[in-house]
Amino acid sequence: MNFRDLEYLVALEELKHFRKAADKCFVSQPTLSGQIKKLEEELNVQLMERSSRKVIFTPAGIDIVAKAKTILLEAKSLKEIAKSHNEPMSGTLHIGLIPTIAPYLLPLIIPAMKEAFPDLQLYLHENQTQVLIKQLEEGELDCLILALLPGMEQFKKLDLYEEPLELALSDKHAWAEQRKINLQELSGEHVLMLADGHCLRDQALGFCFAAGAIEDNSFKATSLETLRHMISAENGLTLLPQLAIPLSRYQSGVKYIPFKAPAPSRKVTLLSRNNSARQVCFDQLASLIHAAVQARLDEYL
Repeated sequence: MNFRDLEYLVALEELKHFRKAADKCFVSQPTLSGQIKKLEEELNVQLMERSSRKVIFTPAGIDIVAKAKTILLEAKSLKEIAKSHNEPMSGTLHIGLIPTIAPYLLPLIIPAMKEAFPDLQLYLHENQTQVLIKQLEEGELDCLILALLPGMEQFKKLDLYEEPLELALSDKHAWAEQRKINLQELSGEHVLMLADGHCLRDQALGFCFAAGAIEDNSFKATSLETLRHMISAENGLTLLPQLAIPLSRYQSGVKYIPFKAPAPSRKVTLLSRNNSARQVCFDQLASLIHAAVQARLDEYL
């Protein structure tokens, strides 16, 4: 038994398909099938039921896969410990980001990160919060950059910045010339939102419902850019995070109006596993990101 065999097993349990698991592990299907069979013989237990249509893991197989994931994560941690002591800002780093942060944050920080940490090879993964959390737990990602939500207490967190939300509306809207607006003025207004699965949707809904606003269920966007285009076509109101809006607060027929204090906002955080050996790396990344973003947010004042 070796680590590679455990990787084959975990991939097969995840994909439930021998060819897909083999592709993920960059081996041929016969190689993967043969190693899984040898693993069953070595452990003297049937790990799965095989058929031409699907793979079903036995109770023993499910338990062994769970332990295999732990072993592989600990093995990766050993390598991280050695690397973190020798060269904390080198090697590969897999960072997960949510879609309402990635397109607006990355242009601000990537040039600075490449200049400050030239030996650090970045792999960036964009996905929704729950998917990223699972990937972090299973060791597929090293850290996440996302909006802090309840239920993330099991992770190590480094606060990066507090990002205000602003009201986006058509330049033909009656409020378009206001310099600031009170959140309570949204009472009774219909507000466009992102689709389910985006954490910004839940946060914006919380602020809007507290103000007495009503969700416009006629359309749910899959991205902030779709929301922006809907607003420019005079299709209502929405809330957007500040980094997603132009410094002039006006572009392509859309006006952006900051809220009067207390303004709605979200806290953006770097999350990592509590036992990660790369804390020195995360600390330096967090410091760089905080400085770069704060400089941009100050320009909106």
